[in-house]
Amino acid sequence: MATNNVITRERLKDGSLLAEWRATAPAGSPVRSDEEIAASLKAALAERPDEGDVWVFGYGSLIWNPTFEFVEQRTALLQGWHRRFCVWTKGGRGSPDAPGLTLALDRGGSCRGIAFRLDPKQVDEELFILWRREMVSGVYEARWVDIKVENEKTIVQKARAITFVANRSHDRFTDQLSDDEIARRIAAARGPLGTCQEYFMNTIGHLEALGLRDVGLERIRRCMSARETSSDVPLA
Repeated sequence: MATNNVITRERLKDGSLLAEWRATAPAGSPVRSDEEIAASLKAALAERPDEGDVWVFGYGSLIWNPTFEFVEQRTALLQGWHRRFCVWTKGGRGSPDAPGLTLALDRGGSCRGIAFRLDPKQVDEELFILWRREMVSGVYEARWVDIKVENEKTIVQKARAITFVANRSHDRFTDQLSDDEIARRIAAARGPLGTCQEYFMNTIGHLEALGLRDVGLERIRRCMSARETSSDVPLA
């Protein structure tokens, strides 16, 4: 399957990527209109807690392919939410016949990721680009959260950030899968954006390069390794 449907800032900004997504969306997976996306962003900005710096908290592919412009990035800790493969995808990195899984934030625990600080003069433009990427289907909810941002000397400062949590009422949300089943799905799924395994390895690899651990992802990687090992064993 071709993988030229790459997510880039340019294709999000000019609308060409959304046009492709709308044209190729699987049945039952509509893509929101530009007006709906703009209305969603307007509602989120209306809930902005103050006029201070706007940070974006990234925990998955935003870490290694943010696509929006920012003036600073730091490692950060978010309490009360954890990174989880709990969103089905039948398009980007999956298909209707072999759906894949992507990450979202789900309730409980904690998550370490990257906080991106936006230029105050570019907040509306950069968030609109981000909304065209993350808020096209309703499977995510935008939420302002409290994070702890680290600087070079590991001194922590508190900040407010916008991030994307799982919409538990959406039909693409699932919390019923074991680590082994998640590993099986990730290993098998592929779509226009590439494979789920590439997505997984990019995420865990970049977290490790930043010195960040995620015990949930490590469990899934062990399941994937065990499956690969067992597949090498000849059947009796």
